[in-house]
Parts: sequence; C-alpha cells; structure tokens
Amino acid sequence: MAQSTETDWVSRFADDVIAESERRASDAKQSPAAAPVVVVASGLSPSGPIHLGNLREVMTPHLVADEIRRRGYEVRHLLSWDDYDRYRKVPAGVPGTDPSWAEHIGKPLTSVPAPAGSPYPNWAEHFKAAMTESLAELGVEYDGISQTAQYTSGAYREQILHAMRHRAEIDAILDRYRTKDKDKSKGAAKGQAQAGQAGQAGQAAQAKGGQKKAEEAELAAEEGSGAASEDDGSGGSAGYFPYKPYCGGCGKDLTTVTAYDDGTTELTYTCAECGFSETVRLSEFNRGKLVWKVDWPMRWAYEGVIFEPSGVDHSSPGSSFVVGGQIVREIFDGVQPIGPMYAFVGISGMAKMSSSKGGVPTPADALKIMEAPLLRWLYARRRPNQSFKIAFDQEIQRLYDEWDALERKVADGSVLPADAAAYARATGTAAGELPRTPRPLPYRTLASVVDITAGAEEQTLRILSELDPARPLTSLDEARPRLDRAENWITSQVPAEARTVVRSEPDQELLASLDERGRESLRLLLEGLDSHWSLDGLTTLVYGVPKVLEGLEPDAKPTPELKTAQRQFFALLYRLLVSRDTGPRLPTLLLAVGTDRVRKLLGA
Repeated sequence: MAQSTETDWVSRFADDVIAESERRASDAKQSPAAAPVVVVASGLSPSGPIHLGNLREVMTPHLVADEIRRRGYEVRHLLSWDDYDRYRKVPAGVPGTDPSWAEHIGKPLTSVPAPAGSPYPNWAEHFKAAMTESLAELGVEYDGISQTAQYTSGAYREQILHAMRHRAEIDAILDRYRTKDKDKSKGAAKGQAQAGQAGQAGQAAQAKGGQKKAEEAELAAEEGSGAASEDDGSGGSAGYFPYKPYCGGCGKDLTTVTAYDDGTTELTYTCAECGFSETVRLSEFNRGKLVWKVDWPMRWAYEGVIFEPSGVDHSSPGSSFVVGGQIVREIFDGVQPIGPMYAFVGISGMAKMSSSKGGVPTPADALKIMEAPLLRWLYARRRPNQSFKIAFDQEIQRLYDEWDALERKVADGSVLPADAAAYARATGTAAGELPRTPRPLPYRTLASVVDITAGAEEQTLRILSELDPARPLTSLDEARPRLDRAENWITSQVPAEARTVVRSEPDQELLASLDERGRESLRLLLEGLDSHWSLDGLTTLVYGVPKVLEGLEPDAKPTPELKTAQRQFFALLYRLLVSRDTGPRLPTLLLAVGTDRVRKLLGA
C-alpha cells in the first residue's frame, strides 16, 4: 500500500483504493499510459425520508473519492437510486399519506403514487428530490443511476440471463448460510450478529465504542435488517430462481416463477395477489429484477466498483455483503469492493434511525440548523466504524464551540494533522471551497440574540454590532448563513416554554426582599455597565462582581465558595431579567436587553 503523509482514515482508504485500482488495471493488462477510472459507489433506497444515517452511505465514499481526486486521479462516484425495489410498507409520519397507500405494497417504488400534494411523479422521485438538494448543498459530486431505468431498459439483460443459467451455483452459495429450520431463524440471526461482532473485531477494537457497535450489530440482526430478512429468491416449489418478475396484472412482486427454459429463455410465473399468470421470454422481458443478494454483486462486476461501504446490518455472516463477495467472484467473474462497515448515526435523545419510522431527521432538517461544513465535519472526523450523534438539542451549541475552536487552531497552526485533514475535507472539496459565514460569531450567542429579539433584524443588528466595539458588525449578511441557522434552531427545536421572555416591568417584590449583599451586587453591576459594554467586558463584569464582594481582585482565581456565590448572583440576575433561574449567557442577555432596560429591571 502506498504510504500517505496524512494520518486520517480517509487518506488510508484512498491509498488502498488507488492500489486496488492499479492492481486491477494490471491484471486486465491495461496500457500503463491509460490511467484507470476509480469507481466508488453508494446505494440509497427512496422508500421514505432518506435520513442522516443513510447519509453515511454517501459521505463515506464521497470523502474517499474526493481525496483521490485531489491526488489527480479520475474518479466516478456512482449513486444507485434503488427505486426499482419493492414498496414494503407505508412509513409513519409522512405528510400526504394515509393507510390507503398500503394497497401499493409490492410494487416498484417508481410505480407508487407520490404523497398527496407532491409535485413529483411517483414515490421514489418525491423522496429523491430532498436528498438531491441536500447533496448539492453539501458539495457531493456523483453520477446518479436509476435502477428502474437500468432494469426496464434491458441494461442488465445479459447479467440476468447469466444468473438464471447459473442459478444452481447461486443456490449452492446461498445454501451455505441458510437455516434449515424456520423456527431457528431468530436464533440464527442472533448468532450471525455475534459472529459479525467477532468479524468486525479488528475495526471495533480500535475504538472505545467497540462493545456498543457489537450490540448494535446484534440489535440490527434481531430486528431482521440483516441476513434474517433479505430475500434471496428461494422458496419456490419449481426450484431456485434469482429473478423476481413484477406482475403484469397488479404490478406487484408477489410472484412465483414456476418454469424456466435456458434455451428459449421462456419464463412462466403466477401471482399470489391477483392470480395472473403468463409466459414471457426473459431475453425480451424487462419488468422484473434480480433478488437483492444477487443484484448487488452483479452490479459490482457490471460497474467495476472498487470501494463501497455498507451498514453493520449488511456485514454479518450470511448477509448481502458477505454472500455477495462469493457470488461476484464465482458467478460474475468480478471482484468484491473494499467495503468498510459503517456504524449507525444517532440523534441526541433519539434511538437508532429507521426511515420506516416517523419523525426521523433528514439531511435537509440538519442543514436548516447547521452549515454544510459542520455537517460534513461530523462524518469526516469519525472513522466509519465509529458511531456518533448529531445534535438537534442544546448540544449543537457545544458542537459549534468545538468547531470554532478547531478553526482557531487551524489559523494559528496548532492543529493536529488528522484534525487539519478533517477540517479541510469539511470546508471544501477538490472542486473548491464551500460557502461560509464571513463573520462566524458564536452560534450560542446568535441563538440567544434571536431568541430574545424574536428575530427582529434591527434589534439583532444593534446587539451584534455591540459584541466587539473595536470591529462592529455593519450588516447581518456578515453573520449569515450561521445567523439564519441559529434562528431556525431556536424557532423549530426549542420549545415555547424554554424560550426567553424579558420582563417588561421590574420585579418589585424580589427587589424589596434583597439583603444588603444582594443590593450591593446589583449596584456594582450597574456601576460597571457603561465601561464594560461589550461581550468580553460584560463577561469580566458579571464574573467579577462576586469576587469584589469577597474583597478579591476581579481577576482572582475562583474557589469553590466563590463559584457558589457566582451561581447565586447569576440566578438573581436571571430572575430579575427573565423570571427564571437560568437563561442565555448573561453577557449576551445583558447586551440584548440594552442598558436602559437593564437599569430599569435591576431597580436603578
């Protein structure tokens, strides 16, 4: 393997992919002058909202492909839209649908009506559209392939006929993994997951979350998302057939092949749904597809895929990636891609994502509350086998703080190499830099300001221009798009009862109840407002008042007792300003409220 000067996972995979590409070119005796096109692949099924877990299926090969492009190679990132898959069930929580959509179960996704009110011609196109828009915003370059178009055009005709001629050999490969007793299937799934844990141990042991990933693998198999549920074409009384026709009567795949002649390619099937039966010539017939465990390895060979990751549920023994490696080699005379397992992506406070469940956040949802470079960074900085969560709650503020700290390290040259690489992959691609906010003010500050001002632009600009008097903001456009993302987060993710409402009148009862220490703390704060009226200045002031009360210098190091006094002082200010014990950071809150109103509410 070529040695990379980088230390991040993307560079290591790029080294492996380039080496494998050159090895294949050598085996094929290609001219050394003709540099091979490196092919990486992703696959998405638009069966419902394409969520942030599915995005890892695209981002992992995208990042590797982009690194290879940066090195001067020609790369194709194939994105297969698996829109010729069967419609399995009506996803929960999809607007414009009702239980009547269940009548389409078994049809290709492109033959199912789009949700009511959609401008798109079918179910698949409706859900592809949002993902396509998000991928463009994220700077992901790819060649999209509709599997409906591929199958119905006859593009795979020779591969289908080849698979049918070799159906006995395919059946024998699959039979190595099948359970003989259906009653054992659940136990087998669990056993496969446990074996999968061992098989992935080399990767998982590198991460502290190895045990957690193993548990996720077992959970996936128990839920039937791995080998236990994937249709491999078996079960027909007439023998094994790796091809499933869509019915000419009802359009569904509830069909059984009852006869096939290799010489004439005549195929007869019957439909369990509507009773329709017909005999067709498979050499001319385009209304059907290979079963998944044969379809996937067929495409590896057909497209020459060198790199394609898969989820943990596809990586346990007996599941599609493992079986596919044998089918591509023994049946299609191809090579299995380099295929790292990728772990699940979670959401703060939510369980493992499934697109069949309602309310699952999509990339479009994430891009409403965070900028594209930040979302790219979340996928770039973690190895594929590491789980991570995307924050839609208060954690997003800490995440942005971490991102801003990374930017400062990049700027001053103190950043570690792997972190620098992840940052570079987040902020741009081989094609150029992604758009960014000219003045990236702290996200938590922007969120607090739009919370307090309810998005009023004039007041927002006044407050933001006072954050740094030496370099005042002159236009809100300087703070965009980050400002817009923070406002979207406040309005869509923060519940109404958690929003900040500044008091209109002083709390006279609370002011009258203060002891001498409480009154003196307010006097010191009010006395220092004008001379400390900036974000940094007010930070020094609010933390310094309790120190001065204790007879200390404003820059004295806090003791445990002093920290308690500071918390009590902060709680008093919050109660007087917003009638709660907590709220936005006090310096930001004071700037937002303004000196006149602060003085009024604090009893001046």
